[in-house]
Amino acid sequence: MNAWAMRSSTAPNRLAHSPETSAVGSCHAATGPALAGGLLLAMGTLAASCSVSSSTPPDTPSNMEAKSSARDAQTAAEPADPPAEEEQADKPAEHALPTECTKKDAEVCAPPRAFARAVCQDTFPGVALYMFRAGTPWTRGYLRGKVQAWNASGGASVSGELAFDEEVLLLHKRTAAPGGMQVSGYTDGYDALRWDGSCVTLSSGEVTLSKPPRPGHADITWRHIDSNQRDAMKHNDEKVQQAFRAYGRECRGATMGEVSDKCIKAIAKLGDAVVAYVRAGGELPLPAKLP
Repeated sequence: MNAWAMRSSTAPNRLAHSPETSAVGSCHAATGPALAGGLLLAMGTLAASCSVSSSTPPDTPSNMEAKSSARDAQTAAEPADPPAEEEQADKPAEHALPTECTKKDAEVCAPPRAFARAVCQDTFPGVALYMFRAGTPWTRGYLRGKVQAWNASGGASVSGELAFDEEVLLLHKRTAAPGGMQVSGYTDGYDALRWDGSCVTLSSGEVTLSKPPRPGHADITWRHIDSNQRDAMKHNDEKVQQAFRAYGRECRGATMGEVSDKCIKAIAKLGDAVVAYVRAGGELPLPAKLP
């Protein structure tokens, strides 16, 4: 054996100790015996073997970590699967207002009882405007005379009187329980919603379903209306715009205490403009404050 062959067979294989080139080291070990038989044949075999082995490096810890990072990056870049078909369907709003009668007899179309209870626990001016819109199915009632406002449902109420011919929405028909305690002059009646968003309890004798020539309405406080509805009315109706400008000019931001007669008239005219807009079927968004 010549000196070159002896050095090749006895020299330590540095490549075999390198993790990144362990495939190359293994191919040297495999072709070592072939060197004694023929150097050219061994070199050809070595080149072919190493070209195949080196193309697929082993799964060392560093390579496995690199592959995992690449998979994570690819997953993050891929778009998420679309939701199931039933999840894509439009879902009703969590507190959507009712649109159909749930209890309808010969006289009254009323919303669900649970809704009537909820709306009568507070004042909801935006809800009242939305439900009083032209074309809604709710039964309207009209006061036969002046009535003191009170709420038998135990919720919020606006003090004062309801005027003759004031228009209300009948939310729920009340019936006195047999043998139960009765208020003087009260046998049955209604929980009703006023234009100002408050609830009132009326006996059957205090309200009629016959529409008068000029129905009245509760006093409306502009700043209590939901801001999205105020914006829509000012944008869509010139009369509301004009009444709002007059209100701002005469009242100059006053919301309580003594105000001028001109301010009082401007407030009333702005309320009339709002009611006229709603009764005429003007566009009105769903209020932000819901029961």
